Amino acid sequence: MNLPPKVTERAFERLAQINAGKEPQPLRVAVSGGGCSGFQYDIRLDQPAPDDLVLEGAGQQVLVDPVSLPFLAGAVIDFSEELIGARFVIENPNASSSCGCGTSFSM
Repeated sequence: MNLPPKVTERAFERLAQINAGKEPQPLRVAVSGGGCSGFQYDIRLDQPAPDDLVLEGAGQQVLVDPVSLPFLAGAVIDFSEELIGARFVIENPNASSSCGCGTSFSM
């Protein structure tokens, strides 16, 4: 059985900051074909679908659809702040390689 993805406390805290003062929206983390390495991450605010895996923390939700779930098994969804910018990042043990942009990978 594949392990579900995990969301760090830092990622939930950042999502809470994004949603502060308004109706909270879940963060969707999906995998689609494309990008420079074959697959790419699609990370956006979205509404839940009935078949989504819902990960909850800090009063926030992160959604993963059933098609993306095998690609994200055991992955860690985090938030990174660096000199080049701040973004949600995926540490994915299933990716055999990734590109410099951090949003594309291959298996």
